[in-house]
Amino acid sequence: MSASGSLESEYITLVSSEGLEFVVLRDAACASPAIRAMLDPKSSFAEARSGRCVFEDFTGVVLEKIVEYFHYWYKNQGREDVPDMEIPVELCLELLMAADFLGLDKPM
Repeated sequence: MSASGSLESEYITLVSSEGLEFVVLRDAACASPAIRAMLDPKSSFAEARSGRCVFEDFTGVVLEKIVEYFHYWYKNQGREDVPDMEIPVELCLELLMAADFLGLDKPM
């Protein structure tokens, strides 16, 4: 239950520019400071009420890799000797821009 007294879902939905929807564990997606701020129940963002974040600038392929990273981060946080995550070379630039937008370019 949130501080405002309403129930928050354990999962949220991230939507790409093509309308592809990815259901993600809220705690995993909150690795992103930007998403965490959007979902903050004290904010006036529509995303906080709906649990749905639409990213018009992210293609489905890029958003899928971001979702994969959220789960990778969540599963491996606090662990040592974590294997590298596979990133296709052709997505590197788009993923860097998305990481910057989402605040994932800073240490946690």
